[in-house]
Amino acid sequence: MNKKRALITGITGQDGSYLAELLLEKGYEVFGFYRRTSTPSYSRISHLLDKIYLIPGDLTDQTSITYAIKESNPSEVYNLGAQSFVESAFETAISTAEADALGPVRILESIKLLNPGIKFYQASTSEMYGKVQEIPQTEKTPFYPRSPYGAAKLYAHWATINYREAYGMHASCGILFNHESPRRGEEFVTKKIARYVAAVKYNLTDHIPLGNLDAKRDWGYAKDFVEAMWLMLQKKNPDDYVIATGETHTVREFIEEALKVAELKNPIEKYVKVMPEFLRPAEVDILLGDPSKAKEKLGWKPKTKFKELVRIMVTVELENLKDCKKFNHRKPRIHKTGISPDRPIEPLQKKSQLRIIL
Repeated sequence: MNKKRALITGITGQDGSYLAELLLEKGYEVFGFYRRTSTPSYSRISHLLDKIYLIPGDLTDQTSITYAIKESNPSEVYNLGAQSFVESAFETAISTAEADALGPVRILESIKLLNPGIKFYQASTSEMYGKVQEIPQTEKTPFYPRSPYGAAKLYAHWATINYREAYGMHASCGILFNHESPRRGEEFVTKKIARYVAAVKYNLTDHIPLGNLDAKRDWGYAKDFVEAMWLMLQKKNPDDYVIATGETHTVREFIEEALKVAELKNPIEKYVKVMPEFLRPAEVDILLGDPSKAKEKLGWKPKTKFKELVRIMVTVELENLKDCKKFNHRKPRIHKTGISPDRPIEPLQKKSQLRIIL
């Protein structure tokens, strides 16, 4: 029996790495589409390099997308590639639109031309709700994005629905609320909190620089969420689903829980320094998803509770920073379990183990 084949864009990111693991466990042949740079980072997938195939390209380049789909010949395409940091999108609005809005359309066009039977998953986002019109947010809640990132993702979301309805394609959108893990990028607030709390614990820094402590988010575990992505493409009919925990917590609560994990007993005011540069130009005050449809139709529900998620993230950072002499406040370095800017990275597998399709 032939193995199923899947193509994952953004395979080197948090979600891409977890999805690749899941699909390999299910017996898939996995192809990853990644953006070639002068110093490509395979850190999150270093343990998978001899099990997957990598195809360099760019979501802004139609030719490379078409080539990747043609060469991988997948039955499923998961579009997880994006410029996903909201704050950066305000400074790079045009390039964000090129990748996050038009990138998915380029993929859909290639699928339509090469093989309309390919199943397509689009990573939509709770940031499309922005200035929320109702609480909690469902698949039917009106959208009101408050950032170039949210607006770009909304374009891609509606384009996916349009291709589904116009051409009968199996194209589904997962409206994913915030999902975190030790593999989260350092610029994201949960990762930043976990990392800085560990640094405070080891006296490597005396403060945690943050923005809005009262912003409320529905935080889940990325490893749980990628299972929902896969389940969507196993359904006979395509559809759109909110993927969330159904619980909301403030940034302040995340910090308080992180401090408990690290056994730091002073109030958060002793550690946190609110910095104006970390405040958004247009804030999204509360995001709270209702995953009832996913639970009913996909049989999916989150497995990891909020406190357990915080514990997982902080524990990894405590291990990362143990025995470190100096804390890097800027660019971190990544390895497969999380981000460790201050400890040596595990040796990358030999280049001969890289299976790159050129």
